[in-house]
Amino acid sequence: MLSTPAISLLKAARPDLQLGVVVDPVWAAVYENSSDLTAILTPSLREIRAWKPQLILNLHGGTTSAKLTALSGARFRAGFDHFRHQFLYNVHIPRAQETLRVSRTVHTAEHAASAIFALGVPVREIPRARLFAGATPQRTPYAVIHPVASEPAKTWAAANFLAIAQFLQNEAGMLPVFVGAPADDLSEFEQYQVAQGQTLAETKSLIAGAAFFIGNDSGPAHLAAAFGVPCTILFGPSDPAIWGPWRTKSNVLRANPIGNITTAQAIQSVMQLVTAGANA
Repeated sequence: MLSTPAISLLKAARPDLQLGVVVDPVWAAVYENSSDLTAILTPSLREIRAWKPQLILNLHGGTTSAKLTALSGARFRAGFDHFRHQFLYNVHIPRAQETLRVSRTVHTAEHAASAIFALGVPVREIPRARLFAGATPQRTPYAVIHPVASEPAKTWAAANFLAIAQFLQNEAGMLPVFVGAPADDLSEFEQYQVAQGQTLAETKSLIAGAAFFIGNDSGPAHLAAAFGVPCTILFGPSDPAIWGPWRTKSNVLRANPIGNITTAQAIQSVMQLVTAGANA
C-alpha cells in the first residue's frame, strides 16, 4: 500500500510510461483498478520477462525480489545502496535521507517515493496512498475495529477494544464492525457485527465507507489511512515514524508494552477525531 504514492508520483511526472507492479497474488487487490498501472504481474520470471520492462525497480530488497530483478531482462536494474547483492544492480539509489535531505527517520511511504525522486522525478510533496474500492456495503454510520495483529506484542487487549466498541455505539452513534482474517479468534466480539475472512477487495470496500477506524499497527490501518478515514492506531514495539498512518486525520497511541495504553486514552483520541469530523 505504501508503494502507491511512489507509483502515483512517477505516473504524474511521466504519463507516457507503462508501469507494471510485481506482487504476490494475495496482495494484488491493493493495486486493482489503479489508473496509474498498465499491468499487475505475479512474481513469475517468465511473466516478467514476457512483459519486457526497460527498467525494473526493486523496492523490497529481499532475495527473491533481487533474483527477479537480476533475471528480468531489463536493461536498467535499480535498487537501494543498502540492499544486499549490490552486484545485481546497475542503477544505485542512495538512502532516502540523502535524497530527501533530512536526517530524521523516514516513513515507509517516503522511503519508496525517494527512489522515484532519485530516478529523476522532481522532489515534491508525497501524496496519500492511492487505492480504489468498490461500493460500500452499508449506509449506517459505522466504525471499523481491527483488534488483532501479527504478534502478541502488537495486540491491545480484547477487553479494551470492547470498551471502545461500547463507546462508539452508545456515545458516538456508530455501529462497531470488527474485522479479522479467517484464522483470527474473534469470538470475544460476537455481540457486535463481525466481518471475518473477507477478501482484500471486500475489506477495502468496508474500510473505505467507514466513519472511523481504530486498530492495532497492521495492514488494515494503512487501508484506513489510504481512504482518508480518521483513525486511532495503537502501537507497541513498532516505530510509528516508519509505520504510522500516512496523510490522514489520525492519532497514534504508543506504549511498550502496548497494554500500558489505557482505554481512557483511546476514548479521548476517538472523541477528539469524531468531534473534529463532525465540525469539519
